[in-house]
Amino acid sequence: MPRNQQIVLDNRPQGEAVASNFKLVAVDTPALKDGEVLVRHHFLSLDPYMRGRMNESKSYAASQGLGEVMIGGTVGEVADSKNPKYAVGDKVVGMGGWQEYSVVDGNAVGALRKVDTTHVPLSHYLGAVGMPGVTAWYGLVKIIAPKEGETVVVSAATGAVGSAFAALAKARGCRVVGIAGGPDKCKYAVEELGFDVCIDHREHGDLKSMSKALKEACPNGIDGYFENVGGYILDAVLLRSNAFARIAVCGMIAGYDGQPLPLQNPALILVNRMKVEGFIVSEHMEVWPEALKELGTLVGTGKLRPRETVAEGMAAAPEAFLGLLKGKNFGKQLVKLI
Repeated sequence: MPRNQQIVLDNRPQGEAVASNFKLVAVDTPALKDGEVLVRHHFLSLDPYMRGRMNESKSYAASQGLGEVMIGGTVGEVADSKNPKYAVGDKVVGMGGWQEYSVVDGNAVGALRKVDTTHVPLSHYLGAVGMPGVTAWYGLVKIIAPKEGETVVVSAATGAVGSAFAALAKARGCRVVGIAGGPDKCKYAVEELGFDVCIDHREHGDLKSMSKALKEACPNGIDGYFENVGGYILDAVLLRSNAFARIAVCGMIAGYDGQPLPLQNPALILVNRMKVEGFIVSEHMEVWPEALKELGTLVGTGKLRPRETVAEGMAAAPEAFLGLLKGKNFGKQLVKLI
């Protein structure tokens, strides 16, 4: 069995996460038991939710254990199998974590999913046609539930979730406004992802400026907002939201280092009779087949052209992850392992 490089959580962050929170180790891969599958990972997904798991605090999921392999989605191929449902060479998606190989119980429900790479590249199953894409689908379809002609807004607009959100919302006849960091990302959002407008939050770095930019971008107000960031951006959205607006709360990256994120005008939620709903996409597995079918079609037909930022090798994962938290990535952040 092969030697396996892994990255484990060595110690918890004190405020901002740093590279020394992680440790690269190498271990022997255990021999397969009946029913198990050995997966060689081709790509590892890096996602903002991982930052919250590094803290030892109450959240929607258990904290990442110290000395344990960092949690994370993976795509790869079956390298060895003692399970009749999986053959060597099958392409699979799973939660193999920050390591080169994983041994998986092939009979465990949801542990592995075979994928077809004929029309969709393998790496996209970690982004547009994977968890981030389904996250965008659920927030838009099940919470915001937009009508044709409504205006919807998404923060972190050019990331894996935001780019899928744009394609899904345009397919439903919405006016779609994004918020992203930097002119290059905003240009990509409009020219390649199909956003009607993209606001550069680096240019509008406070509540007054962002509120003014949203007023110009959303002349008919905001009917739906997909929240990835929090902070002053959420305050600005609340100021510009219409009566009966819906907010799908997916992430609060502005607060992942532990600082509180108070709202300036929470009474607007009542005044405008708004719906604000947080969700975790893994709790809604029943929608995944429908969502993945639509997302696969959008990618296959070229209506969704997601970008990827790819770091090379397991040792590069910590710095790539820290860059993701600061918005240094362009599109989906991956680590290529072979």
